[in-house]
Amino acid sequence: MVDAMTSSTNFPTNPAFEKMACLGGGHGLFNTLRAAREQASYVAAIVTVADDGGSSGRMRREFNCLPPGDLRMALAALMDNTDKGVLWEQALQHRFGGNGSLHGHAIGNFLITGLAQVTKDEQRALDELARIFRVRGRVIPMSPEPLDLEAEVIGLGEDPREVNSVRGQVAVATTLGQVRRVKLHPANPPASEAATAAIREADLITMGPGSWFSSVIPHVLVPGINSALKEATAPKVLILNLVPEPGETSGMSMEHHIHMMRQHSADLNVDYLLIDETTATGDAARQHIERAALAMGAEVVYRDVREDDGRGRFTDRHDPTKLANVLAEFAR
Repeated sequence: MVDAMTSSTNFPTNPAFEKMACLGGGHGLFNTLRAAREQASYVAAIVTVADDGGSSGRMRREFNCLPPGDLRMALAALMDNTDKGVLWEQALQHRFGGNGSLHGHAIGNFLITGLAQVTKDEQRALDELARIFRVRGRVIPMSPEPLDLEAEVIGLGEDPREVNSVRGQVAVATTLGQVRRVKLHPANPPASEAATAAIREADLITMGPGSWFSSVIPHVLVPGINSALKEATAPKVLILNLVPEPGETSGMSMEHHIHMMRQHSADLNVDYLLIDETTATGDAARQHIERAALAMGAEVVYRDVREDDGRGRFTDRHDPTKLANVLAEFAR
């Protein structure tokens, strides 16, 4: 008998796609990647690099490096689905406890940042870790340099119409005001060549779900990424969030999410908007969504993609298995 700890990578037996490119960050991208690895032989995770909080923020400030947290999560999501893969996933995600300087740091953040210092190349470090951990695909920062996020926000002062600037990914994600627009610093940052190549070569491209202003929209603010998306021939799927996120999208409707994406990239069209069927049930809401989708050239697809907690209650996360089954529908 072959020991599961030394068995070969469990590639999908009948993949719907040869290559997929998935854009996003954080927990939203994690679940999309979990779905993608079931439907593609090769998955390129194109990850935002504007995080400035927690372990990632501390390491970024001390070493002037790319924030490793979202990159780590993408590696973990694409890990081989074996006992060994699960062990390494848990190790990458493990955070130190205690009360000292290591408190809150994830092991995977140290591996990525340390190997990048050894190789002098963060993409090479990620590729080497992917090889060691038998990752089915590649984890790619959307830009080779760390970026800062700034938002125009209303509703923070006495005058609800006054526009204030909020800077930093954490500050934007937790603002009590209403985000009107976001931008990156430096402006017009370079795109990773590996990211644009992955988009051009993909058979399916996904964007989202995730923090709309800090994980999803930032991709279209990188000119090279935005151009690659516009020129791509593969179907593009924009996956909408299940619920507004506390802070940056509190009170935002799904229609508003679509408008915000279009506001930041007016001429970017997508082929499909994927929305969970339990989150947009009224005829009026669906009419508004479909009207907004039409401006992007998109067909709205309603499917059951929400995770069930096993006791008949829905969570606020996408179910990777359900999502994988729906992604297969987009195969040409």
